[in-house]
Amino acid sequence: MNRLKQLEARRRVLLERCDEQREELAVRLKELDPATILRGAGGVGGAIAGLRHPLAWAAALAGLLFLGRTREVLTFVLWVRSALSLAGRAAHLVRALLQLRAQRAGGGED
Repeated sequence: MNRLKQLEARRRVLLERCDEQREELAVRLKELDPATILRGAGGVGGAIAGLRHPLAWAAALAGLLFLGRTREVLTFVLWVRSALSLAGRAAHLVRALLQLRAQRAGGGED
């Protein structure tokens, strides 16, 4: 009988914990509700303020354009990565040439 009482007590504790977690989950789901987000985001730091950012609109538009086009997206990303790599190398080269030119100009005046 003692074992049965222990199991019943443990069951009650577990059921109470389940009720607490259920309530917490309901609160969190209510926070994720789009109507609640739109209603409560009137402040500067709200979700609506993020929608005014031009990069957010560009990212959303790009996401819609490339939806379902995985191969094209990967090709585009690789192309952009290559272009940025080349631009970085060109910037290093220009910087090195400008430093060399400044050294030559400064060395001739001594």
